[in-house]
Amino acid sequence: MTTSKVRIIASYLPQFHPIPENDEWWGKGFTEWTNVGKAKPLFKRHYQPKVPADLGYYDLRLPETRQAQADMAREYGVEGFCYWHYWFGNNRRLLERPFNEVLSSGKPDFPFCLAWANHSWEDKQFNKEGSNKMLIEQLYPGEEDYINHFNTLLPAFKDKRYIRVDDKPLFLIYKPHDIPQISEFISLWNELAKENGINGIHFVAHTHNVNDIEHFMNKGFNAVNIVRLFHFFKHELSIIERAYTKIKRIVFKKGQIFDYRKCSKYFHGKEDYNENCYPSMIPNWDHSPRSGREGHIFINSNPSAFKKHVKSVLETVNKKQPQHQIVLLKSWNEWAEGNYIEPDLKYGRGHLEALKEAIQENTSNY
Repeated sequence: MTTSKVRIIASYLPQFHPIPENDEWWGKGFTEWTNVGKAKPLFKRHYQPKVPADLGYYDLRLPETRQAQADMAREYGVEGFCYWHYWFGNNRRLLERPFNEVLSSGKPDFPFCLAWANHSWEDKQFNKEGSNKMLIEQLYPGEEDYINHFNTLLPAFKDKRYIRVDDKPLFLIYKPHDIPQISEFISLWNELAKENGINGIHFVAHTHNVNDIEHFMNKGFNAVNIVRLFHFFKHELSIIERAYTKIKRIVFKKGQIFDYRKCSKYFHGKEDYNENCYPSMIPNWDHSPRSGREGHIFINSNPSAFKKHVKSVLETVNKKQPQHQIVLLKSWNEWAEGNYIEPDLKYGRGHLEALKEAIQENTSNY
């Protein structure tokens, strides 16, 4: 009997260290922990603030922290981290220090890949009192910038730790629709890769829309990562309820409260059985530390409910080729969005244990 070895790749947020730009925008010493620490419960039994346990309020400038994260991820079945990478055009980068130090030091010796978070930053993203002021704009200056971008990442692509699919470095793009002439961008990077002794790039398009799959594959992507965070709307809510929810969020700046146990049934779908579709697993969602009640909030997420969700997702990849048995974990440490599996004071390592148990049970049943 063939043994399934699912490839779980966890999204990794690097905004847990101060940078000059955040100091200027939000005050000296701002990091993701700033919003996490000041969060308040908005209704009865709302779990806020969420408090880290084993790893504490860490600083990603410390190699000891990065090593501890890698050791923990490996112990519980995560293949590697997918670091969010910020390139705004014209060589402008932010939050690059943690990954740069991982790359230059060779430590931790733990697999990684990169996801281009190609979106502009507005103050509303990080503070409920924000005014939609543009902090830094995502630009696409053209071919010269694309070449500079590739050359900047070339040392990472050549690193032995870089996660590969079909002998190609995996590179995820957060907003593929936004890149002008995306096919030309993909073709250019593949040419540059081959000129540098790499067998091309394994491009993955991130999307919330299952109807995008064929479009992106035709544009030259190798795979699509579908995130069905709010797909339960069309299954669980009537047209009137959906309209009310939208009006409440847009007009009154208040989100809805939803039961994770019901929502998680729709976090995966039939498309995820396709060889070129990489499903997502989602431990929770609560954006309120950043946005107040403007965002929707899941409740009743616990290790048991997460394990049930994980097992359902793993079933979608079991019959794929080993290289393509990829699942994107959203996320390892998105604390201000509530979707993390690092230990906290309420559940300890419960979500990590649930992940490990689900992987073991999936392997034994395959």
